[in-house]
Amino acid sequence: MSVLVVGSVALDTVKTPFGEVKEVLGGSATYFALSAHHYTQVSLVAVVGSDFPKKHLGLFRRKGIDTKGLKIKKGKTFRWKGYYEYDLNQAHTQKTELNVFRTFHPKIPKEYKRIEYIFLANIDPQLQLSVLRQVKRPKLVLCDTMNYWIEKKRKELLLTLKEVDILLLNDSEVRELTGEHSLFKASRRILKMGPETVIIKKGEHGALMWSENSHFAAPGYPLEDINDPTGAGDAFAGGFLGFLAYTNDLSEDNMRRAMVFGSVMASYNVEDFSIERLERLKNKEIIERYRAFKRMTHFEDLNGEVIE
Repeated sequence: MSVLVVGSVALDTVKTPFGEVKEVLGGSATYFALSAHHYTQVSLVAVVGSDFPKKHLGLFRRKGIDTKGLKIKKGKTFRWKGYYEYDLNQAHTQKTELNVFRTFHPKIPKEYKRIEYIFLANIDPQLQLSVLRQVKRPKLVLCDTMNYWIEKKRKELLLTLKEVDILLLNDSEVRELTGEHSLFKASRRILKMGPETVIIKKGEHGALMWSENSHFAAPGYPLEDINDPTGAGDAFAGGFLGFLAYTNDLSEDNMRRAMVFGSVMASYNVEDFSIERLERLKNKEIIERYRAFKRMTHFEDLNGEVIE
């Protein structure tokens, strides 16, 4: 099974306490695609300007990412500039230049319309809904959002949530969307909005998955070096949805495995700036870290012992 991602491809300028990069490849669709391609075929829908470096197009093609849906328009590519302090969970935006992304209206190529696994990256909820109106009923729709859409386009976001299967967002966004401080209560409220599952990103502390009858926690992987957290959530989504598409298995057990693969991809993503770590990542490294997650979280049940 293949996956479709609709989102942004951008040029980022990022500064952290550990370094700085300028005009590097970024964007939600980029991080997702370079994560998910390790598991399955990826088809990408986005827009870039005529100034977009050809070397980045070459990277997508070398990784086997289908770019029929990546439109090149006259003008400048979407740019984001920001920085992180020592709290790497909080990005500080200095400048956003939408450029050609301002008039982005995703048009899904005919070849993509029957793809069964879809990631609606962090874009206007009206555009997310327009994508779902163009495709045949997919098997699974994973949707990301952010505080801007929760604040500015709540009505449109709520309409979109009725059409998606899994909502992906961070803990502060969960609380803002629901007005609940408890993540347990907040997740229950979101499930009533339409999604069957909620995944809550908690940065270096991992991720939580909630459904009607169960919940699951994947820890963050302990790293010696974290250089740039940009795109970690999209890399998580790529590992999660890519694995589900690869296995074509939506059972509870497999969803939990997918959560760990998502955490694996996010952990590699933050080790270097931009997409550098994802670009050079090998499949054997993914399996090694997946097994390290298993060892890190495994413990034996009691063997008849009773605590008095």
